[in-house]
Amino acid sequence: MKAIDNNAKGYIDASFYGFSPKASGVDNAKALQKAVNQGGTITVNQPGTYKIASTVFIGDNTSLVFGNGVYLEKSAEKRVFSHVFLNKGALTRTYNHKIEIIGLNLKVNGVDLWMDQIYGLRGHIAFFYVKDLKIERFRCLDLAKGQFCLHICTFENVLINDAIIKGKKDGIHFGPGKRFRVSNVVFNTADDAIALVPGDWVSANPEYGDLEDGIIENCTDIPDDYLEGAFAKIVASGWIDWKPGMEVRHGNAVLSNGRIYRVVEEIDGKVYKSNTRPDFNEGMKKLDGINWLMFQTDTIHTAKVRNVVFRDIFLYSIRTPFQLMCYGNNYEHSYYPGALMPVQGNIVLDNINMLSDNSQPMISISSPCDFITITNSKFKNNGIRFEHSVDFDRYPPTYISITNSVFTHSGENLLIENKSPGKEIYLKTNGNLIVGKDFSVKMEAGKGKIYMDSDLTDFKDK
Repeated sequence: MKAIDNNAKGYIDASFYGFSPKASGVDNAKALQKAVNQGGTITVNQPGTYKIASTVFIGDNTSLVFGNGVYLEKSAEKRVFSHVFLNKGALTRTYNHKIEIIGLNLKVNGVDLWMDQIYGLRGHIAFFYVKDLKIERFRCLDLAKGQFCLHICTFENVLINDAIIKGKKDGIHFGPGKRFRVSNVVFNTADDAIALVPGDWVSANPEYGDLEDGIIENCTDIPDDYLEGAFAKIVASGWIDWKPGMEVRHGNAVLSNGRIYRVVEEIDGKVYKSNTRPDFNEGMKKLDGINWLMFQTDTIHTAKVRNVVFRDIFLYSIRTPFQLMCYGNNYEHSYYPGALMPVQGNIVLDNINMLSDNSQPMISISSPCDFITITNSKFKNNGIRFEHSVDFDRYPPTYISITNSVFTHSGENLLIENKSPGKEIYLKTNGNLIVGKDFSVKMEAGKGKIYMDSDLTDFKDK
């Protein structure tokens, strides 16, 4: 007997269209697509595991609500595929509005295709060009090594609340956008828990831009059996106008005639000389032996992260939790020498709790950064380390405030380590509590300078 269509009551039961735990993944994808095409609120109420074998595209004013005991399981019945859900406008770079996914339990089931319809978009749940997006009561416990769990790029107003994400790849991956909140999430990921990366590898985002005005709160980072990345990776990029004879490598970007183009080549560090201006409308094209990708239509020269608050963060992992980066390796040279500085900053860390025996820095910084505020936090043997990316001659000053925090390490604590020649660091501390026995603070200015106004006693400056 067919289920009743409750559309007249303001919602649609997806089973009316044949969405069923007994159906194939191919049939379920077709059925759920028919339901979603109606818009409004679509519910899946019958407990069970629903196979799904291809992408379901979501349009405007649509809510998907999954009841207790409902699981969606990726199935490679036709082929391995990438996105379970993708907004309809992603394919044309047209904004979709007012989308909700509530109560989703996702099983990746080893179906892991790192890229599919859109170059650089890699989420099992993916949104590209979206406004007013809400994801709540979400679970995914089996990420594989290729795809990010949630990937959201070019957005406004995103809320993610109440999630558990486990596995071998990034948990939540943000490209450019503005106004976002991530709340009440447990991460157990081998790679980055949260990636704030408006400038990233060419294969890890489909567009550049700034990422700004966000809150990440009440999150826990639990160590996986293999770790790389960070709890929060924060990446900036800068590039120049194309000019004849310029040297480029894999991942480099240039601005040419109102478009941004990027080099897609082997990940081997090879340097190419560009003598022919890239000037095509879409796709990829080989010029002077260089494979160019038309990345986006725009005239910007930087992509950076600004105005982000992390609060009530509980760090059990043993990696460096906060990494502000500009890449300088074979995968990516995210800053082209001579470009505008992609200055990241106004980053606030409030009630950050270092709960493992991690002796790594709390923060590692290799991108330009202006202001960092740390307050109400717990330090063990953790500090701040400034690295130097090979593509920068010199970095601008960084200002750091540490207030009302607790230092529990006994003995010497390396609070600031500077590996960037010429770097100037201004540190002010106030109202902090020292509980570690024989505690002393060590500063390593290297070939730069550290200016201190501090209540922490027994400084050792090297």
